[in-house]
Amino acid sequence: MGGFFGAVSHRDIVLDVFFGTDYHSHLGTKSAGMAVWNRECGCRRQIHSITNTPFRTKFEKDLADFSGNVGLGCISDSDPQPLLVRSHLGLYAITTVGQINNAEELVNTCFTERGHTFMAMSSGKVNATELVASLINEGDDLVDGIRRAQERIDGSMAVLIMTSDGAILAARDRFGRLPMLVGQDKDGYCVSFESFAYQKLGYHSVYELGPAEILHITADGFKTVSPAGDKMKICAFLWTYYGYPNSNYEGVNVEVMRCRNGELMARDEIVRGSLPKVDCVAGVPDSGVPHAIGYANRSGKPFARPFVKYTPTWPRSFMPSNQEVRDQVAKMKQIPVPELIEGKKLLIVDDSIVRGTQLQGTVEFLYESGATEVHMRSACPPIMYPCKYLNFSRNNSDMDLLARRIIQELEGDEGQKHLEEYADSATERGQCLLHAICQKLGFDSLGYQSLDSLLEAIGIDRDKICTYCWTGKE
Repeated sequence: MGGFFGAVSHRDIVLDVFFGTDYHSHLGTKSAGMAVWNRECGCRRQIHSITNTPFRTKFEKDLADFSGNVGLGCISDSDPQPLLVRSHLGLYAITTVGQINNAEELVNTCFTERGHTFMAMSSGKVNATELVASLINEGDDLVDGIRRAQERIDGSMAVLIMTSDGAILAARDRFGRLPMLVGQDKDGYCVSFESFAYQKLGYHSVYELGPAEILHITADGFKTVSPAGDKMKICAFLWTYYGYPNSNYEGVNVEVMRCRNGELMARDEIVRGSLPKVDCVAGVPDSGVPHAIGYANRSGKPFARPFVKYTPTWPRSFMPSNQEVRDQVAKMKQIPVPELIEGKKLLIVDDSIVRGTQLQGTVEFLYESGATEVHMRSACPPIMYPCKYLNFSRNNSDMDLLARRIIQELEGDEGQKHLEEYADSATERGQCLLHAICQKLGFDSLGYQSLDSLLEAIGIDRDKICTYCWTGKE
């Protein structure tokens, strides 16, 4: 994943870009960058690795060298950016967030048909943002180039461009899978992935781009230079997992949705008569907590925190590149409260179950701490397909996903033909999947939120929501 923040104003915006970008640190752990345009000195850019160091500590020392009234920043889980590009379209800085599934095809086309040369990274691959810039440069102007690039990219790509004439071009991805919002203060405007990032800086929301829409933003205002498309497929995981609690997307607050989602899970279990007798309900920190609060409120079971997360050393458990180290860090972060565990029957709500490795460690330490029963609930349906639009997880194979591995163990290749049945707990295959996961991970019971109830919790037109990771349907 990744996040972005840009600002253009009649005043210096360096601190706005610094803090606005920092507020996207939950969306990426690999690299980050800032670029600021100064009319006298031109463009100043800096990129740092943030693999094991927060954004703030890497960029604080650079602030004295930055000044200007237009700038952008990014947090990235992919390639170093923003990039400075000089072409027949002028000098500009560009940052992107998304995924290009046909990158090799596009690169080869640029090689053979355009004679283009790319700067390869150490892996031999081409920087995705450089590839996007190359596609844009084939246009008659930047707006035309962005439109052409969006049409040719298989996947998803949000783009921010800072031009040398003191403006920002903001382009939401073709089907609006990621949000892009505009804020305003008395001196200018900003554009951001997360709405809370600019609200904390004194901006107020004034606009949310539609799918494929392109805005031209200056300190004096903004205008649409390419209209929004008719089709939207915004990612449902914004609300269930990776969006920040304070943010709003399409008018729906993340924290409110998660609490409502937990309430609907409990509602459905009460109707089915499957609500277990437990002493308390808890959430797997952090994004699982509001789902758990909603579940507790509706079920009448008390909410508790039988374990807490220790974050001063490792703010995010998947920062290390090695999976074994990540798993160990996740284990070290979860500190039990024995008085709330020993002899208790616990129901734990997680935002999702992807690989299941860290969740298994959580269950093990709860039993080791004296729990008599551990019931698990997932705030979304079984994940059956790796995301091919946003790469919100690190899964490269279907068999990285817990549900798909278990199905393979149950029925082999035949089971892969019945994924829709397995995803429905009302079917025999769905019940087999729940039972097998419980046996493998040690749960006393397992429940997944249904897709219908999840979409009800989000509350916008369900045809506008991407559910590919659960259904495999675009």
